[in-house]
Amino acid sequence: MKRSYRVMIIDDEESARRLMRAAIKWETFGMEVVGEATSGIEAINIIDELRPDIVFVDISMPFMDGIEFTQIASERYPGLIIIIMTAIDEFEYARKCVSMPVFEYMLKPMVRAEIMKVVERARAKLDAGGTAVKYSGPDDATDAEARDEDSPYAGSDGETSPGELVKKYIEDNYTDPKLNLAYVAQHFGFSASYLSRKFKQDTGKNFVEYLTEVRMETAKKLAGKGSKMFQTASEVGIPDPNYFSRCFKKYTGVSYSDYNR
Repeated sequence: MKRSYRVMIIDDEESARRLMRAAIKWETFGMEVVGEATSGIEAINIIDELRPDIVFVDISMPFMDGIEFTQIASERYPGLIIIIMTAIDEFEYARKCVSMPVFEYMLKPMVRAEIMKVVERARAKLDAGGTAVKYSGPDDATDAEARDEDSPYAGSDGETSPGELVKKYIEDNYTDPKLNLAYVAQHFGFSASYLSRKFKQDTGKNFVEYLTEVRMETAKKLAGKGSKMFQTASEVGIPDPNYFSRCFKKYTGVSYSDYNR
């Protein structure tokens, strides 16, 4: 039985994302659109939760464009199929600038027949590869546990635990918009799934939840001092104000503008 594959769409235009969702019947290709992002920043923050096999990403977006996202994602998530969407006047720029393992470049406006051809090819490549992109999460049954435990940061009796080390690292580096689980795991020499489990074991908190907590608690302090939302967003490592606004409201229960009323 062939496995189902997960698709993520990254585009700052809602109409473009809606069109991609509706353009084809994803289930006929054994695929599911599991989520969207409106910028590269948002995508980096949620990609470990969505765990896509295939990503469609627009080249032209604010705060982190498709090229920068591709540079980061191709390094952190080997095997991820990345399909760049670009307007015709950006096409040559894309081909010249992206010297990374991009699966395909597609011209906007997208044509249904072309999308279907690319999706068929992507499906064939994933089927032939036989392995999924490595993300953290409960579906990861095995890891390079010995390598992880042998890491100089793995700790032992009387030493600081990996979770506490990572907490300190988050507190010192939360202003970096590229910070996420895969980034920190690479920094400390762990697999992402090992770090995810170890962080929860050592601290009692989920990695993403703690990163969000640090950022939003700082945001609350800045809001209390009258900082404008776009300034606060940038200072806490979420320079995309739309994504920051959603994070802030989810965390506090009120909008940024209403927080101090």
